[in-house]
Amino acid sequence: MTINHGSIVSRHFEQSEKSLFAFLSLILFTSVWTLALATPTADLLFGPWTRASNDPILSPQGTTWESAGTFNPAVVLYKGKIVMLYRAQDAAGTSRLGYAESTDGIHFTRRLEPVLSPETDYEKDGGVEDPRLQKFGDTYYLTYTGYNKKDAQLCLATSRDLLHWQRKGVILPAYKGNWNKGWTKSGAIAPAKIDGKYWMYWLGTAADKTDQMGLSYSDDLLHWTEATETPVLPRRPGMFDSRVVEPGPPPIFTSRGILLIYNGADDHLVYRTGIAIFDRNDPRKLISRTDQPVFAPEKEWEKVGQVPNVVFVEGMVQMMRKNRFLCYYGAADKYVGVAEAPATRVTNASH
Repeated sequence: MTINHGSIVSRHFEQSEKSLFAFLSLILFTSVWTLALATPTADLLFGPWTRASNDPILSPQGTTWESAGTFNPAVVLYKGKIVMLYRAQDAAGTSRLGYAESTDGIHFTRRLEPVLSPETDYEKDGGVEDPRLQKFGDTYYLTYTGYNKKDAQLCLATSRDLLHWQRKGVILPAYKGNWNKGWTKSGAIAPAKIDGKYWMYWLGTAADKTDQMGLSYSDDLLHWTEATETPVLPRRPGMFDSRVVEPGPPPIFTSRGILLIYNGADDHLVYRTGIAIFDRNDPRKLISRTDQPVFAPEKEWEKVGQVPNVVFVEGMVQMMRKNRFLCYYGAADKYVGVAEAPATRVTNASH
């Protein structure tokens, strides 16, 4: 199965006629990017990525449920803290979701027990993997991969406190769809309705056995309809995303469109990070995507682990007082790292 992951700064972007770098001015919502508020506050430039910590901020521990790996985190701001749900793996390869919280975004305190463990037939033995979080109203929506050592399928659970979760079942079954011939994973839901629908980017497997990105829409977040006949963000032969194109954190709305961080892998399965922009009024329409990765494995702990040469971004929050984004990623399918992307105010960005 594909397990997620991308650290080199690039200012060169692929666009139909012009450079993408100058165009990455964002209009963010007033408090945190995960909340769908009505009025944006400012144009922001999504600046170069650097590591906020040179060491892992979460590592495997103990001899039981998180002894082999702690990686691929989702994050949200909750009651003044950053709450992280992370994938924890035991020695047998079964995954559960752990809970940790932090006041500074770097130092996290974990709960002793997982908050979501495998219980159903579609999670048996393999477990629950690779969370992403989105909030609507007072409810948090958790997309995750249910894996039973045979099939991996995209699932949904809900909570109001991030601790107690109610399963909603498989929302995108494997081996079904317009182009998907394999597993379904990595659901990244947009922060607000577009044209009266919820929209979700996800990972599927094409007929050529490469993993590419799909798009579906829903009226109720439970029942989803595929929006395209082909991958909405296809792989690019010979580039950093030639083998895998997988959603990262839930997308954010910007002045230029829907900004989606994604994880790309090349033919050697080195995972790096890219950025794509989709039309704000039509999430199927790709406007731009990075020609070079914005983040890639460099540290030893990003290159050596359960799966080598992987950085895989799954969570992001905006720290308003310090005018920066914190991007949380899995490293080598063993650790959690955090990168920092500054949000620089601009007045007249060129396009």
